[in-house]
Amino acid sequence: MIDAGFWRGRRVLVTGHTGFKGAWLTLWLHTLGAEVHGFAFPPPTTPSLFALTRMDELVPTITGDVRALPEVQAAVDASRPEMVFHLAAQALVNRSLADPVGTYSVNVLGTVNLLEALRSAKHDIAAVVCVTSDKCYVNRDWEWGYRENDELGGLDPYSSSKACQELVAASYRDSLMGRDLGVATARAGNVIGGGDWAEQRLVPDLMQAAVEGRAVAIRNPDSVRPWQHVLNPLSGYLCLAERLARSGRPFAEAWNFSPQVDEARSVSWLVESIRRRWPGDLCVEEARGGNDPHEARIVKLDASKARERLGWTARWSLDMGIEAIVDWYQAYRDGGDLRGVTIAQIEAFGR
Repeated sequence: MIDAGFWRGRRVLVTGHTGFKGAWLTLWLHTLGAEVHGFAFPPPTTPSLFALTRMDELVPTITGDVRALPEVQAAVDASRPEMVFHLAAQALVNRSLADPVGTYSVNVLGTVNLLEALRSAKHDIAAVVCVTSDKCYVNRDWEWGYRENDELGGLDPYSSSKACQELVAASYRDSLMGRDLGVATARAGNVIGGGDWAEQRLVPDLMQAAVEGRAVAIRNPDSVRPWQHVLNPLSGYLCLAERLARSGRPFAEAWNFSPQVDEARSVSWLVESIRRRWPGDLCVEEARGGNDPHEARIVKLDASKARERLGWTARWSLDMGIEAIVDWYQAYRDGGDLRGVTIAQIEAFGR
C-alpha cells in the first residue's frame, strides 16, 4: 500500500511528465500532496493527457531535453528533488525503427545525463526510480514470465535501448552513485489507460476510432501481452520509491510490475472486451503482420519478487481497467472534465 503521509510535502522530480504515464504519475503525486516538478519536452501528442487535465496549472514545468546534460543539471538544481522518477523516453517500437539514433540518444544518453546530474547534485536525494520496459528482455516467446535475472537484450532499437538503460542504471548504482542513494529500475509493459494518444498503439488506435466513428485495423491479433491499467504499475513505482527512501540498498535493484502470468491476454481478447463495453459502434478490421518485423508472439512478466518483497499487487483486474478506460474516453467524447475524471479514477484505485 502507498503511504500518503510519506509523500506529503516531498520534493519530487518527474522526467517525461508530459507523456502518458508521466502525466498520470504526476497528477497522482500532486493529489498525494507532493511538491512535484516536471522536466520534459512539450506534450508529444495532440491531444494529450497533460493538456486535457491542465497539468501546467498544478505543476511547475521545466521544458528541456534529456539529451543535453546542462539542461538536465539545471532542472535538478532548480527542483532540488528528494525523489526522482525517470520516465522521459522514446517509447514506440516502430518509431525506433525509423529513428534508431534518436531512440538511443533519448533512452540511453538521457538516462546517463540524469544519473550524472544527480551524482553531482549538492543536496540529498533519497531515491531514484528509472522506468524501463518489459521489452528489455531477450524475447524467447516463453509461456512463462520473465524474471528480473533473465537475459537482457532486444532485436529492435527500442527494446535494446531499454536493455542498455538497465545496464546504465546498474553501473551508476554499483560504481558511481555511492551506497547511500538507492537507484532502482522498474519494468512494466503494455500499460493502458485513459489519455493515451500515442501512434500505432492498440488502445489509442481503438479509442480514437471509437470516438471518431470509423473503422480501425488491428495488427497481430494473436499476440499475447501482460495488459494492465496504468495505475497498477504506477502504484508499484511509488511503493518502490518509498522503500528505497526508507531502506536504500536492499531495494536498489530491478523490479517487474505486472499482473499474474496467467492473466496475460491476446490482442483480440482485449479488442473484443473494449468493443463490448463501448457505448456505440466500434468497427474492427484485421491487418495481420503489418509493419512489425520484430513483433514477439508472447510477452509475459513474473512480478513475484515485487509481491513478496514490496507487498505490491496489481490492484485492478484487467476487466476493471478496461471499464475505467472506456469511461475515460467516453468522458472525452462527451466533453467532460478530464482532470476530474482522472483524479476520480486515481481515488477509486486507492480505495
